[in-house]
Formats: sequence, C-alpha cells, structure tokens
Amino acid sequence: MEGEERVSVSELSPESKRAYVLVKVVEKSEPKEIPSRFGPTRMVTEALVADDTGGILMSLWDDQAEQVSVGDVLQVDNGYISLVRGHMRLNIGKYGSMSQAEEELEANTETNMSDREFDMPRRNPRYGGRDGGSGGGYNRF
Repeated sequence: MEGEERVSVSELSPESKRAYVLVKVVEKSEPKEIPSRFGPTRMVTEALVADDTGGILMSLWDDQAEQVSVGDVLQVDNGYISLVRGHMRLNIGKYGSMSQAEEELEANTETNMSDREFDMPRRNPRYGGRDGGSGGGYNRF
C-alpha cells in the first residue's frame, strides 16, 4: 500500500479503480457456476464486506473464496468496482490482491453500496453488445 491512500466503502463508485480498502467479511454466499465465453466455467462466490461507513458485495472468483471466512478482516489492494446488472461489486482482479489484516473493524451493513442501481454504460453497437451488432465486444481487425 505504499503511497496509496485507503478509501472507505462509502467512497467507492462505479468509476473506482486501484481501490485500497479495509473490510470485514459479514456474509458469504454459496459458490455459483458462471459460464465463460473464453474457456472453462468459473465459480463465483459473493461476500458482503463492510467497514464502519457501509457494506458492498465483493466477487470472489474460483479459489479466492476459499481464502475468506465470515469475520475475517481483509486488506484489499488495487481492487476495482464493476457493475453487475447495474449494481456495484468490489473485485480483486489479476493486478490486485487481498490479505488478512490484524486490525479490528466495525462493520456497518445498514448502508449497502450494492443496493443502489446505476445506469449501465452503453456499449458501442459497432462492436456488439446490447445495442446491436454481432456481439462479442472486441475489435475484429
């Protein structure tokens, strides 16, 4: 976390990238199978995580879920926010990391940042997506 400033859960937004946040795991769902267009099926587990300013759902992919238990305090480094059906999710991603933290943390789940719905960004119809095109979303040059 050198030179990076920790943000609170309530400060996260759909544009948040390179987020450094300390959160406590409040709930953890059962894993769900997610089909992938680019390879084998993946497993995703959602965990409700929170700090003293509010909560947010965190997507734990594949073996990330095994590293997390309810009650754990996690330091998320270089996380990012994605929108799932218009609702924010905290993600680790391949350039981020999470580790167990020794700090105590109050978890406020009265405000869940994932409850708020955001408009989904429009995809360019030239490259596919919901607005037309042939799907895929990648340049075909």
